[in-house]
Amino acid sequence: MNFSIDKQWIKSFLLMIISVIIMGFCVSLLVLVNMGTDPCSAMNYGIAEQLGISFGTYQFLLNVVLLLFVIKYDRSLIGLGTLGNMILVGYSCDFLSWLMHDVCSVPYDIPLKMRIILLFPTLIVFVIAAACYMNSGHGMAPYDAVPFIISNKIEKRTNKNPFKFARFCLDLLGTVIGFIVAGGESGVITVLMVVTLSPTISFVGNIFQKHGIGSK
Repeated sequence: MNFSIDKQWIKSFLLMIISVIIMGFCVSLLVLVNMGTDPCSAMNYGIAEQLGISFGTYQFLLNVVLLLFVIKYDRSLIGLGTLGNMILVGYSCDFLSWLMHDVCSVPYDIPLKMRIILLFPTLIVFVIAAACYMNSGHGMAPYDAVPFIISNKIEKRTNKNPFKFARFCLDLLGTVIGFIVAGGESGVITVLMVVTLSPTISFVGNIFQKHGIGSK
């Protein structure tokens, strides 16, 4: 891994760390809202419950398996952000859930009014945080790297980069698995994230390029 630690590197590194922790907190809040989470988390929550392990642990194990795919096809997408996402998103979610329910005694079934108040701000913050971490230049989680690898391979053959479509298909697959196979946290928010996440990633990436933040 070749890099120089300067102010720009430190800035983008801190952005990545903060972003993945915020993502984990948002997943915990979305589970509390009970209207769905992001597609990957929806799938992982359901499978983790069936296996009787924590969400953070299963999310880490799944990404370890997907990491083998990324190592084989595009190691340039691996960085400190890969480990940051693999570890911090799931366990940050587990930590906030523990803090809310076990320490602060927040009920699992909160009133509908409170769920609605939390809903859209949490969704917006999660999507922006996810886009920031993926464009920070420090690598990305194996799950997030898969559509980049697929779209880059297609671009080499067709001169067209179908990242948005590849990301949409992967998120749709995660949603289907979470809803039908695993019985996870799929819902209206999951559908909204399938639609909004890939264009937001591209939009934030363009902003970062203009301001010289991150690199791939």
